[in-house]
Amino acid sequence: MWATAWMHDANKVIAPLLGIPDLPVAPLPDSPEEDDPSVLHWKTRALVEFADGRAFVWVDDEMGDLDRAWVAAHHDGPALLHRVNATTGLTAADLATIADWCLLHWSTP
Repeated sequence: MWATAWMHDANKVIAPLLGIPDLPVAPLPDSPEEDDPSVLHWKTRALVEFADGRAFVWVDDEMGDLDRAWVAAHHDGPALLHRVNATTGLTAADLATIADWCLLHWSTP
């Protein structure tokens, strides 16, 4: 699922570059002109509300400790907030971390 300010444009621009199919888009508020790292990220509340207690992984280059603390205090299910380096993007090490977390928190029937 996309949780990006690109919204549905992510399926038109980013998905083809990554070779992935169209994905659903999380309902997010409008993004601010500038992000302020000293306040809760503009996506945090919306993602927790949308997750509704379900396990989720949020991969972003902007979230911080404030967001992690807020999710821990307001989300009943497991959540991984994984920050990636904006310069290098998502790496094999990031994907391994996410995969390991998923194996611990999701099971197949």
